[in-house]
Amino acid sequence: MVTLVKGSTALCLHLGVAFSVTYAMTGSVAAGSIAALLEASINVVATHYHEKVWARIQRRRPQMEMAT
Repeated sequence: MVTLVKGSTALCLHLGVAFSVTYAMTGSVAAGSIAALLEASINVVATHYHEKVWARIQRRRPQMEMAT
Protein backbone atom coordinates (compact mmCIF):
# COMPACT_ATOMS: atom_id res chain seq x y z
CA MET A 1 0.00 0.00 0.00
CA VAL A 2 2.84 2.39 0.84
CA THR A 3 4.38 1.76 -2.60
CA LEU A 4 1.12 2.68 -4.31
CA VAL A 5 0.81 5.91 -2.32
CA LYS A 6 4.48 6.76 -2.90
CA GLY A 7 4.13 6.14 -6.65
CA SER A 8 0.96 8.21 -6.82
CA THR A 9 2.50 11.16 -5.00
CA ALA A 10 5.60 10.96 -7.22
CA LEU A 11 3.36 11.04 -10.30
CA CYS A 12 1.52 14.09 -8.96
CA LEU A 13 4.84 15.79 -8.27
CA HIS A 14 6.09 15.10 -11.82
CA LEU A 15 2.85 16.32 -13.38
CA GLY A 16 2.77 19.43 -11.21
CA VAL A 17 6.37 20.39 -11.91
CA ALA A 18 6.11 19.81 -15.66
CA PHE A 19 2.85 21.74 -15.87
CA SER A 20 4.09 24.60 -13.69
CA VAL A 21 7.37 25.09 -15.52
CA THR A 22 5.77 24.97 -18.95
CA TYR A 23 2.91 27.24 -17.92
CA ALA A 24 5.36 29.73 -16.40
CA MET A 25 7.38 29.77 -19.61
CA THR A 26 4.49 29.93 -22.07
CA GLY A 27 1.45 31.18 -20.18
CA SER A 28 -0.53 28.44 -21.91
CA VAL A 29 -2.63 25.93 -19.98
CA ALA A 30 -2.76 23.70 -23.08
CA ALA A 31 1.02 23.65 -23.47
CA GLY A 32 1.44 22.99 -19.75
CA SER A 33 -1.00 20.10 -19.89
CA ILE A 34 0.63 18.56 -22.95
CA ALA A 35 4.11 18.90 -21.44
CA ALA A 36 2.94 17.31 -18.18
CA LEU A 37 1.40 14.33 -19.96
CA LEU A 38 4.40 13.89 -22.24
CA GLU A 39 6.83 14.10 -19.34
CA ALA A 40 4.92 11.50 -17.36
CA SER A 41 4.66 9.14 -20.34
CA ILE A 42 8.34 9.44 -21.23
CA ASN A 43 9.30 9.03 -17.59
CA VAL A 44 7.42 5.71 -17.38
CA VAL A 45 9.29 4.34 -20.40
CA ALA A 46 12.65 5.70 -19.22
CA THR A 47 12.17 4.22 -15.74
CA HIS A 48 11.41 0.81 -17.26
CA TYR A 49 14.70 0.79 -19.17
CA HIS A 50 16.60 2.27 -16.24
CA GLU A 51 15.43 -0.62 -14.04
CA LYS A 52 16.39 -3.17 -16.72
CA VAL A 53 19.92 -1.75 -16.93
CA TRP A 54 20.35 -1.82 -13.15
CA ALA A 55 19.02 -5.38 -12.96
CA ARG A 56 21.62 -6.41 -15.53
CA ILE A 57 24.36 -4.67 -13.55
CA GLN A 58 23.25 -6.46 -10.38
CA ARG A 59 23.29 -9.83 -12.15
CA ARG A 60 26.82 -9.25 -13.45
CA ARG A 61 28.22 -7.93 -10.18
CA PRO A 62 28.90 -11.38 -8.58
CA GLN A 63 30.59 -12.54 -11.78
CA MET A 64 32.81 -9.47 -11.82
CA GLU A 65 33.78 -9.93 -8.14
CA MET A 66 34.71 -13.58 -8.74
CA ALA A 67 36.89 -12.63 -11.72
CA THR A 68 39.07 -10.32 -9.64
